[in-house]
Amino acid sequence: MNTKLNVAVAAALFAAASSAQAGITIPAGDWTLDIGGVVNAYYTHTSFSGDDATAGERGNGDSVSNITTGLLPNYLSVSGKTRQNDLDVGFTISINPGASTKNAGVQGSQQENRQAFLTFGDASWGSIKLGKDLGIYASDAILNDQTLLGVGSAAGSLAGNTTTLGRIGRGFMYADWKAQVAYTSPNWNGFQFTAGVTQGWNALASTGTGSVGSTERSGSAPAFEGKASYEWTGDVAGKVWVSAITQKVEGLTNATAAGINTAGTALVAATANTLTNTDERATAFDIGTALKIADFGLVGYYGKGKGIGQTVQLLNGFDSTGKRRDSDQWYVQGSYTVPGAGTKLAASYGESTLDGNGVDSFSEIKNNMWVVGAYHPLTKHLNLVAEYSQAKDETNVRAAADTDLKAKTISLGAILFF
Repeated sequence: MNTKLNVAVAAALFAAASSAQAGITIPAGDWTLDIGGVVNAYYTHTSFSGDDATAGERGNGDSVSNITTGLLPNYLSVSGKTRQNDLDVGFTISINPGASTKNAGVQGSQQENRQAFLTFGDASWGSIKLGKDLGIYASDAILNDQTLLGVGSAAGSLAGNTTTLGRIGRGFMYADWKAQVAYTSPNWNGFQFTAGVTQGWNALASTGTGSVGSTERSGSAPAFEGKASYEWTGDVAGKVWVSAITQKVEGLTNATAAGINTAGTALVAATANTLTNTDERATAFDIGTALKIADFGLVGYYGKGKGIGQTVQLLNGFDSTGKRRDSDQWYVQGSYTVPGAGTKLAASYGESTLDGNGVDSFSEIKNNMWVVGAYHPLTKHLNLVAEYSQAKDETNVRAAADTDLKAKTISLGAILFF
């Protein structure tokens, strides 16, 4: 995307208190306040096909139309910064109201609060963040995804929610919004790193024979996350990054609900047995690059994990014996910005794969998607979006016929940054 949209998206997600990302700036005594946000809406039409007879309204030949938000929720963020005792001090608080409902007389669409954090530091030694913000691992994957300005997948099933899924679970894992204590280094001629301790997630399950979950909060086992990046300018400008996460998972037990695959098919009845192997460690790493050559852009990304899951972190990462499942995800993306008009044309393909273990009834679950889109800046802050995506869920079942489900989505709408 072009520079002004990059800045706008970064401002909307992080609400960073810097002049380069300022929204509506208000001096207030010792403080400078910055009010910014996002408003977006899309008309979407999704048609389903495949051989999964149990998918309900997502079965072969079904279709659904919705008016909903895209991958970015509606966003209102207030941040502030000041200089006190030789420290740069700041805060950010945001609210994320849903913009669609599906039931008559019900206006209470979902509501999120993605950010609530403080920062302090100095350019000479870096900064410290405490509170809730975007996770560290896999954050660059979503920030470089073209569907950040659009819809991507799940428009047909998540209407009434605050967002769709974009490419989450079809090329990268969700970085999510996490309570954290993180340190970010100064920028040393383009090189920078972040390391932090984040709130440990529960291990959850909905996939495979004897799916595994956790009966207790992993508060005694926080996650450790970190990333490093190098960014440069010039005729060939770009950025490369690596990131990683590790978390000990404690108190694993069999899930109390039936295992369900991504296409909606039940693979196992409910169980509630205690496991012998109750403690394990979920780990993952990724590497990526984003390049810009004149009006062309290219993004390449790869991630691999054990016990981390496929879409959101620690969902479906373990089998019924407490053994970790392997997973990987990757996507490639190309774009061209039309000179003068500023219209960005982009196309991408990616997939996420979860490998079954010997005790699982499936050998592999693969979710993929390709997307083509046009993103036109009608004004400095308002962008029109036209997008087409085709998502496919494939489950390779060991003792039965494989299942697959396709969802083709057309999205038309607009997104406003301020």
